Amino acid sequence: MTKEAKETIGRASATEQRPNTADRFQFWIKKGGRINPFDIVSAEHHGGSETFGLVTAIRHLTDSSSHLANYISNDFGERLIEEPQTLRQGTNVAEATVLANTHDVYMPVQNEATVSFADEESIHRALGIDGIPEERRVPAGVVEMSNGAEAVAYLDRHFVLGPEAGHVNISGISGLATKTSYAMFLIQSLLQRTENEEVPATILLNVKYDDLLSLHEPAELSDEEKEKWRRMGLEPKPWPRDRVHYLLPNGPRGNPNSYVTLADLPQAQIYGYELNHCASKLDLLLSDIPDAGGTLESVIGEVESGLTSNDRLWQSVETWADLLNGPPLVQQGMPQKLRSIHASSVGRFLRLMRSMVRTRQSGIFVDRLSNKMTTIAETLADLQAGHTYVIDVARLKAAEQTLVFGDVLRTVYELCSGEFESEIDDSEPPKKVIIFVDELNKYAPARQDQAASPILTQVLDIAERGRSFGIILFSAQQFLSAVHQRVTGNAATKILGRSDSAEISQPSYRSLEQDVKSYLTRLDKGELILSHPIYRQPIKIRFPRLPYRQGREHG
Repeated sequence: MTKEAKETIGRASATEQRPNTADRFQFWIKKGGRINPFDIVSAEHHGGSETFGLVTAIRHLTDSSSHLANYISNDFGERLIEEPQTLRQGTNVAEATVLANTHDVYMPVQNEATVSFADEESIHRALGIDGIPEERRVPAGVVEMSNGAEAVAYLDRHFVLGPEAGHVNISGISGLATKTSYAMFLIQSLLQRTENEEVPATILLNVKYDDLLSLHEPAELSDEEKEKWRRMGLEPKPWPRDRVHYLLPNGPRGNPNSYVTLADLPQAQIYGYELNHCASKLDLLLSDIPDAGGTLESVIGEVESGLTSNDRLWQSVETWADLLNGPPLVQQGMPQKLRSIHASSVGRFLRLMRSMVRTRQSGIFVDRLSNKMTTIAETLADLQAGHTYVIDVARLKAAEQTLVFGDVLRTVYELCSGEFESEIDDSEPPKKVIIFVDELNKYAPARQDQAASPILTQVLDIAERGRSFGIILFSAQQFLSAVHQRVTGNAATKILGRSDSAEISQPSYRSLEQDVKSYLTRLDKGELILSHPIYRQPIKIRFPRLPYRQGREHG
């Protein structure tokens, strides 16, 4: 322990009006002492034990009875430069929330108990990190103290990837909270610190420009940044080239509809959707279409049943053109009644489908896949532990993005639950699969004034039951309040970046103390508030710059 880490910062203070309790204590800070919210301190307690506290508020108190008294003591406001006529006695007082006690003593911290900055070992004891076995510790960032002391914040892998709990959710203002960057850091940490038999496969959806399409290319890091990685027991290195796979959506004339070209990523594959590959996913494509009467759902059900069966009425339907322009849905250019479904309902289905797969499509819907193309389901059928699969959706239409995300969730769910019929002999899926998606609010919105859409149902299945199959959802969005409560409620680890005052007033933040909520509006870039099941309170962390190139130049 360094001298700086052992330095006494003040003494506990309990008054008649503001007593210390088993949950909180206060302490005055020595003259010239400096402390900040989220510092962790240690107070002397009964039997030689220590009580650890997280600083949540700092106030300056004086012996003045009112602001008017201070005004009068300055010659009724005339002494703005000279010393006031009456010098006030004052001090800074900090309030701390109790985290733990070394001997499990939870009596209130006594008046005059000495209070010191905690060192790394004490911080780990305060948060409960000392109870995590070494082999399960996953570096999640660094706790920085006002006195210069630092401590690595570790997560318990069993509470991230299971079996104890799972899922990670990240919120914060776009561009300031570094949501995607932190998700990539945490995934890199998991990949480096997880045993071979438990190392996860990772699926990343690239939703903005080409941010995640250069994972294998190293970035220039200073020696100081590299040391930050090594301080956490990690290597500052990009993804291995042979362990990252890129899937780009098909575009016009067979070129990828992406912010990169095949010249930029020669190892990338192009994916698209033939009709037969999309037959069981049409509900995902139409997820955002209002269907109060359920007629659209009925048409989709009939079409899926027809395309996946040997019904002779559907044997001639092989392409999108066949579906949209020929029998059994169309005769002589007119929509036809389909069993008990009225022709007008079939007509609505056809109009929507023509708009999505013909008029407004970006290029992913093709009548025939070329020999250079693949499908998402085919690629994910061969998921390998320790490998990362980046699926680019940045330039797709909203409905197409929903289809791709839903396709990923449905394919992985079926694969890990044993429902997927793989053509690869004796293929076994990885024990753990991480799926990362940004802008989760588009797929699992908080509004509950209508029936759950197919994509929301799929997201809820992953959030509530995916962990039992080894499927872990890493998600991000600007506003926590904009995401369905059953999704965020099932995320054991929550990370909050800078948020605005209107957002933190939402019910989603009710579990945070008011002082912590106020601090969320002042976080700097790279600072995050981390909540994890083993931590007794949320903590503030920083994480290092990423060692891979984050996108190319884009206009």
